[in-house]
Amino acid sequence: MGASAVEDEDDPFEEQREKAENPMRRLFTEYGSDNKLAFVVGVLSSIVARVLDLLPPILLGVAVDTIFELQGAPDRQYTLQLIPQTWIPGTERGQLFFTVGIIAFAFFGGAAFHYGRNWGWNSFSQHIQHRVRTDTYDKMQRLNMDFFADKQTGEMMSILSNDVNRLERFLNDGMNSAFRLGVMVIGIAVVLVWTNWQLATITLVIVPLIAVFTYYFIKTIQPKYADVRSSVGKVNSRLENNLGGIQVIKTSNTESFESDRVDGVSQGYFDANWDAISTRIKFFPSLRVLSGVGFVLTFFIGGLMVLGNGIGPFTSTLRPGEFVTFILLSQRFIWPMAQFGQIINMYQRARASSSRIFGLMDEPSRIVEDPEADELTVSDGEIVYEDVTFGYDESETIIEDVSFDVDGGDTLALVGPTGAGKSTVLKLLLRMYDVNEGSITIDGQDLRDVTIPSLRRQIGYVSQDTFMFYGTVAENIAYGSFEADRESVIEAAKAAEAHDFIRNLPDGYDTEVGERGVKLSGGQRQRISIARAILKDPEILILDEATSDVDTETEMLIQRSLDRLTQDRTTFSIAHRLSTIKDADQIVVLEGGQIVERGTHDGLIAEDGLYAHLWGVQAGEIDELPDEFIERAQQRDANRIEAGE
Repeated sequence: MGASAVEDEDDPFEEQREKAENPMRRLFTEYGSDNKLAFVVGVLSSIVARVLDLLPPILLGVAVDTIFELQGAPDRQYTLQLIPQTWIPGTERGQLFFTVGIIAFAFFGGAAFHYGRNWGWNSFSQHIQHRVRTDTYDKMQRLNMDFFADKQTGEMMSILSNDVNRLERFLNDGMNSAFRLGVMVIGIAVVLVWTNWQLATITLVIVPLIAVFTYYFIKTIQPKYADVRSSVGKVNSRLENNLGGIQVIKTSNTESFESDRVDGVSQGYFDANWDAISTRIKFFPSLRVLSGVGFVLTFFIGGLMVLGNGIGPFTSTLRPGEFVTFILLSQRFIWPMAQFGQIINMYQRARASSSRIFGLMDEPSRIVEDPEADELTVSDGEIVYEDVTFGYDESETIIEDVSFDVDGGDTLALVGPTGAGKSTVLKLLLRMYDVNEGSITIDGQDLRDVTIPSLRRQIGYVSQDTFMFYGTVAENIAYGSFEADRESVIEAAKAAEAHDFIRNLPDGYDTEVGERGVKLSGGQRQRISIARAILKDPEILILDEATSDVDTETEMLIQRSLDRLTQDRTTFSIAHRLSTIKDADQIVVLEGGQIVERGTHDGLIAEDGLYAHLWGVQAGEIDELPDEFIERAQQRDANRIEAGE
């Protein structure tokens, strides 16, 4: 698939994002309520800190008019609002010291409340960010497997990392700035009107213009930020996919091709981000121009008032100290108004991210556990499939009317061509999916009537796709059996024929396996996976191509351990190497999602049906196979290609 095709893909989370209602309100109601203390501290500290920040310019104006300019005048009186006149010294020197003291208190007190403000907002944002990330991950890992089939790892990582981190910036910087600027604007507006209401109208007239300008900015930028978030997910997905397949890229000599594909998705991100940036960088200078016009008009008309001239209806007089206060505060008023655009900018980014987060959290699950479900108890281990029909979606049925039963302690092998539905049958037993029709029971207990954790605790699963977590060999063997001691881990490794190669690793059981077990061979990973299942000691065992990545000699060694492991356990086994399952108590042959044969190895060979022909393929008897079998195999292969498998 070319780079252009990648660029044209829709946002994989678009459906979830569009379903998210009031994401920002949910963010505060569902997560902010647990952090009320930090929120209150942040709000109150912001208010007090900004009130204290207003004192120095007010006191400076008073000092200019009453201490310096009108020094010695008989009608001079030093007054401060909210300060009793009896507190103010009578001498000019004392008044100067008094003013300096209040200014010093404003600075030092402001510093303390600024600390409280920063602590409150940072604590508030960090706690919410932590909870949102963990809740999103918890929800994500509990979704059905078909959800993950439609999404790439990089796309989901984009939500867990980039989107959650973007919330922090708004909750910390954005909320902090919003309250800070809100207090500044309201407080300064009050002081300006109190100082000179005529001149204040000049300063404040710019506010509605800024509000209208900001509204249109919001309407324009919101969809653009949604496009940016979508393109980030595509970049992450492409990079994660390529890094995971780096060996295939190198052996296929396709570095240039993949570089072009990365260039394609990166260009898509560049275009989306630059579109948003272009809108943003036009908005903020325009906002500063509006703010600057308001400041220039304030300075011009205020200067005329000080000179006693005035202009038009603005005829009131203004003292130099009042003018100084007015200019200092109007500058602090106008520039914060421009900064509201930055807050809106952060809000829109956070809203785009929160819609993806809550859209994912609201994703419905096809597996719904009954709140009154019982714990599964396994006594005999008898498993019954009765008229089971299932499809991953409504348009296609994968298995149809499948019925069989397995006595406790017996081994049942599932055999059939690729795509026959073998792995799907066992995924239903693990309740990765629920049956569409029919039922599956364990010792008479329907899987839908028992809790999912209790079901999966009783089942050991060894997949053909062995996965190793980053960590040591011992940690990977003990995964899921975290209380196991070292001795138990070693015994499980011996039973899986893994102990000898583990001892020869650089650090033995403490050897780091690397990302996805890259430091181990496929056969070594498979034996560690088997050791993991042995350590779990389950009542029911599923072996899904458990020896697919090992050579014949290693397969023989593993088969010996599996023979011991499967004793007295109900076991399901899928194998393309039919030699590994010929001793099964029962063999079920699937084709096209239906059971076409069942019996023992010898009985099925005697029937000379599909199983016998598959056995003939592995025995090298290709020339003796009937034409009908070969034609059906070709048709199945063509169907898989058409389905994109």
